[in-house]
Amino acid sequence: MKANGYGHGLERVMRGFAAADGLALVEPDYAVRLRELGWTKPVLLLEGFFDADDLPVLARHDIQFAVHCEEQITLLEAYAGEANWHVHLKMNSGMNRLGFQPDVFRAAYARLQKIAGVRSITMMTHFANADDAGNPALPLKEQVRRFQAATEGLAGARSLCNSAADLMHGELAHDWIRPGVMLYGGTPGGGTAADFGLRAAMTLESRIIGVQDVQPGEAVGYGSRFVADKPMRLGVVACGYADGYPRHAPTGTPVLVDGVKTTTVGRVSMDMLEVDLTAIPGAGVGSHVELWGQGLPIDEVAFSAGTIGYELMCALAPRVAVREVE
Repeated sequence: MKANGYGHGLERVMRGFAAADGLALVEPDYAVRLRELGWTKPVLLLEGFFDADDLPVLARHDIQFAVHCEEQITLLEAYAGEANWHVHLKMNSGMNRLGFQPDVFRAAYARLQKIAGVRSITMMTHFANADDAGNPALPLKEQVRRFQAATEGLAGARSLCNSAADLMHGELAHDWIRPGVMLYGGTPGGGTAADFGLRAAMTLESRIIGVQDVQPGEAVGYGSRFVADKPMRLGVVACGYADGYPRHAPTGTPVLVDGVKTTTVGRVSMDMLEVDLTAIPGAGVGSHVELWGQGLPIDEVAFSAGTIGYELMCALAPRVAVREVE
């Protein structure tokens, strides 16, 4: 549920995930908000806490957290209040982002065991290349080997799988998995949503609000980046980068108009973008436009724009009206 439920809205996503065993995110205030909204099952902060002032709040709301550095353990050792901590001890198995190196992981585990308020220790790591298991810089099997070697014989649950690992390497699922983008119908790489039986949770749609007939040699949009080489009929869509559509999406990015695939033309503006209606003569002002969603996979749009579906989901702007459908 990171980033406001990948742009889908915290409360909305909480309701959708009512059957989940727990929810994970990174923002402490959002974790507290989940409790205020009535969520009673585990809540995990994937980056842990940031300073000593966070600890009383986490204790009061029974919020679990990752521990990934020595400084966090020191703060826990110094905490004098009552608490029932459920800690997720993170190992850096090669991604070099957060976590204890394998050779000091057991020492960190031992320190946590001595803290009176610690009730359980879950061991976790994060894969860099689960969607590219043979990556020579850091093969998936090497991360798994490091994790298994450093945790052998230690009591506690294990958590390894993110979306990519769960979809492509289900044998690595242990006590907890941490699916993210797959929950919203996006893919982490290595396949399409259809390949994995995923359905888009978000559809970004708008309408055609204007039509322009463009002649050969005429330019379109800011910077005149696109120049027509033939007569064209263009539709102006009420959606732009202020709504979360990527400004860097080039001419040729796919879009659906009245269910027919066409492409964007020219540079994306703050509130508008243009699409090619030349081959869709029946389309005009009022025509339905799908920027991504059920009919057009977000990953296809993201690939064309040189980014990933995660970024497009998370960038959805607050001004975009949201309508919930079953």
